[in-house]
Amino acid sequence: MATKSSAGGSSSASTAAERTSAPRVSSLATGVGRVLIAVYGILALAATGRSVVQIAEDFSFAPFSYTLSAIAAVVYILAMVALIVPGRIWYRVACVTIVFEMTGVLVVGTLSLLDRQLFPDLTIWSYYGMGYAFAPLVLPIAGLWWLRKHHRAAVERGTTPAAAAADQHLGSAE
Repeated sequence: MATKSSAGGSSSASTAAERTSAPRVSSLATGVGRVLIAVYGILALAATGRSVVQIAEDFSFAPFSYTLSAIAAVVYILAMVALIVPGRIWYRVACVTIVFEMTGVLVVGTLSLLDRQLFPDLTIWSYYGMGYAFAPLVLPIAGLWWLRKHHRAAVERGTTPAAAAADQHLGSAE
């Protein structure tokens, strides 16, 4: 009986050692990342709903505003997916999408203050997202902070996608 448990223990130990020594690509969907994903999901639903209603009811009234609402919906959906799916490519998609979002919020927010005739109807990014408690303004800042923090932590652990690929390549060459 003692032999059986020690053999089982060594098997578990070797499996655990293999898991800890093998480089992994960690997910962005942990801790604060889960909150960001939830907020992106909520804004994706809000922007999608808003744009569908605006476009279906009277697109000719404010085509620029309504098109921006639809673009915002796509941005929020893409950012949410990019934060969920692990991997180098999706990390880059998240970065590009969130930078695009931040630019959109700042440009549309500023233009909506300077030229009200440009936006006869509001978008999710109008007035820096004031209609959504400024979540569209704060979210990309939080998202970029999270991506930067996550990347820095992965570099320190050596678990970035690039490090994992390099280790796999070296392991297959031996």
